[in-house]
Amino acid sequence: MGKHLVSVDRSIPLSKCPHEGHNRWHPDIAPMIHLRDGDEAEIHTRDSFDCQIFEPMRSEDLLKANIGRAHPLTGPIFVEGAAPGDLLAVDILDVISHDVGFTVIFPGFGFLRDLFTTPHLIHWEMREGCAISAELPGVRIPGAPFFGVMGLAPSHNLLQRINQREERLQEAGGAVFLPDPHMAVPANPAIANEALRTISPHETGGNLDIKQFVKGTTVYFPVYQEGGLFSVGDAHFAQGDGESCGSAIETSAILHARFRILKGEAGRRNQRDVSFGNEGAARAPLDSSSRFYATTGTCITDGGENLSEDLSLATRNALLNMIDYISDQFGFSRENALALASVAVNLRISQIVDVPNLTVSAFLPLEIFDEPI
Repeated sequence: MGKHLVSVDRSIPLSKCPHEGHNRWHPDIAPMIHLRDGDEAEIHTRDSFDCQIFEPMRSEDLLKANIGRAHPLTGPIFVEGAAPGDLLAVDILDVISHDVGFTVIFPGFGFLRDLFTTPHLIHWEMREGCAISAELPGVRIPGAPFFGVMGLAPSHNLLQRINQREERLQEAGGAVFLPDPHMAVPANPAIANEALRTISPHETGGNLDIKQFVKGTTVYFPVYQEGGLFSVGDAHFAQGDGESCGSAIETSAILHARFRILKGEAGRRNQRDVSFGNEGAARAPLDSSSRFYATTGTCITDGGENLSEDLSLATRNALLNMIDYISDQFGFSRENALALASVAVNLRISQIVDVPNLTVSAFLPLEIFDEPI
């Protein structure tokens, strides 16, 4: 078993060091390193906005940021022997976060993008395992660092199928980010013109934003391309289930991981998508909060119309009710309330059988507040 270092300078944007990673998914992107089955690697990453957001920037400065640079990923990593039909198991041995971070509401993005249309920025400082912010006095968010983006490259065939189905989705009015060569890394037109954006997850993984990808978790990726071509980025110090405003506590970080090939297991299990497990060695601290306040939502519009089995509407209502509660109880602006929900509130499906009305609950852990609630 070998141990390897995959290092980048997190203070210099990927846009200025294109040999240190990529921000699109494509099978022809050259590997940064080759590993063997069972090898471990220490992988350094940049933040999700590619070093564009830092103190003393303020909310209005966000309009200068170029979302086309998201997400800068470190990789690809070629695992020798990994082939289509296999599973690549990535054991997360540790995630070491940087000591500063940010949360943003970016116009046109996020679950409530129709209601929150102006840029908003919160800066965080990480101390003694918690994140604090001058914008949210009295709040301390326990750290549970993980990577929002972990994935493999698609095969050429899968790439073509994804692009075709997403083009049809856009034609039908769906929200989707199609290939865009502007600010793409690598910039080679043969790759950039058809490469997948990193905004959406796919069968190969990608921007899954699963907060349980903490130390102690193993993630199983179905392999679609020789070598797997693993990449990682978009580190989060903490996040609520849902990442409702479109960002978590964004930061840079280091991943310690072990790579194992499970020969033929994707084919044997007929596994097309990512799976993951944790034997209980570690878990996100707010997942098991014993003190909480929760709001609920169901399938009723603002105008009083009843929609049938509309999970998005139920989620929206639960989240809006939570924003109202946080604003009223703590005096935070609605933008700060949404940002707090994005990094700490867990959105959960409570029931999906009592038609026509499904129930979604939004759980606010009370441990994050300095003063007893």
